[in-house]
Amino acid sequence: MIEAENCYCPTCGLPQLLYSADPASGQVQPDRWSEVVRDAASIDWQPALRAALMFAVPAGLLSSAISPMSFFGLFWMSAAAAWAVVLYVRGQRPAWITIGAGARIGLVTGLMGGWLAFSASGGALFLERYVFHQSSQIDADWKARVDMSQQMGQQWTAGMGQGDAAEVEAARAQIQGYMLSPEGHAGWEAFSYASNSIFLMLFAVAGGALGARVLARTRRPEV
Repeated sequence: MIEAENCYCPTCGLPQLLYSADPASGQVQPDRWSEVVRDAASIDWQPALRAALMFAVPAGLLSSAISPMSFFGLFWMSAAAAWAVVLYVRGQRPAWITIGAGARIGLVTGLMGGWLAFSASGGALFLERYVFHQSSQIDADWKARVDMSQQMGQQWTAGMGQGDAAEVEAARAQIQGYMLSPEGHAGWEAFSYASNSIFLMLFAVAGGALGARVLARTRRPEV
């Protein structure tokens, strides 16, 4: 009879194969070793994509400009990637994956969620301007933001010399004119949404890697 503590190496703690001279011992559980054991570094993408999509959709919507809780977008996306890893691993054998595999699942979750957040934010802005006819309010809010930034810039350059201050004021006026133009406003909004999506993707990668690490530490490989 093989004792449970003999199934692991006493030095490193890793599982080890044991040989028994009794021919009957190899027939006790013949179907246990007939199962295909997956490489922990590989990913079965069909269930992985389902798990990533299941959590990326709500996380992406919560992280977009249409959500009042978008301030916590980075947390939503990292948590969604970690839960996607947990859901994927539940149906796999062994019930753990490497950190690299978790990061790849997190990357896919972040790409889906970030794209959805970008699309939802841009679509909401388009509807507000052209469907609900709130362009005057949007432009007024944008002008107030630009004027505020210009006032802060004037305070920073108050201590400069007259010649330097004149050059800075000319450059600031040029920048302000561009920012108040339709192209400048649209470009800034697109840049803001794209930057948000990139950060969401990075935090999703970190969340997937963290989820894989936690599972690898809590679930011991089966023999």
